[in-house]
Amino acid sequence: MLTVDFKRLGLLPGHRVLDVGCGEGRHVCAAYAREGVHAVALDLLPDNVEKTGAMLRAMEGGGMGGGGKWQALCGDITRMPFADKSFDAVICSEVLEHVPENRAAARELARVLKDTGTLAVSVPRYFPEKICWALSETYHSNPGGHIRIYTQKSIRWLIESAGMHCVGGHGAHALHAPYWWLKCAVGVENDKALAVRMYHKMLVWDIVKRPLVTRWVEGALNPWMGKSVVMYFVKPAVKRKGH
Repeated sequence: MLTVDFKRLGLLPGHRVLDVGCGEGRHVCAAYAREGVHAVALDLLPDNVEKTGAMLRAMEGGGMGGGGKWQALCGDITRMPFADKSFDAVICSEVLEHVPENRAAARELARVLKDTGTLAVSVPRYFPEKICWALSETYHSNPGGHIRIYTQKSIRWLIESAGMHCVGGHGAHALHAPYWWLKCAVGVENDKALAVRMYHKMLVWDIVKRPLVTRWVEGALNPWMGKSVVMYFVKPAVKRKGH
């Protein structure tokens, strides 16, 4: 399940893509599957790097990669181990809400992006996230959890203050917002509650089958209650038409 729209990244064979805070690798694996793309995963947690590396290795061994290269590294978003202007695209999905030094992180995202590249940033949308915080202290107070809630204006300001320019955005995963409200209402760790189990079953069905009716419903709801808000940025000298 991807949050970022890869069509907006303009990936071509030979491009280098960085997935910062890769988690278990959903975006970096999607990048690696594209023809000739060099995909790099970076995460603070060694377990995530190990899992992502295992997935990329399996893709390579099974012929599911696009013929490019891959790397999976441990690193801090505020001090990334890459040279300036190293990547044609940078993905930072559901990360900045966890980072205390978010302005340093924004500067690093801009630093490693090529002048002609695109940066995709996603964070939890303010409205659904505010409900989760109101329903459950555990949801956001656990170690490594969410430390702030962004508005669309504040996340745009954060990235643009690092020298970037926003060229578009969208909501994502509206059907997932009620699932997290349910979990927060019954207890984040309580996966046995009937409502949570039934809703989760529906989400799995939707992800696997992608029926037109749920795609239409989610598309209609994404601008208003998408669990995530996604924004795309370029450097001001290379503002692009069509975004």
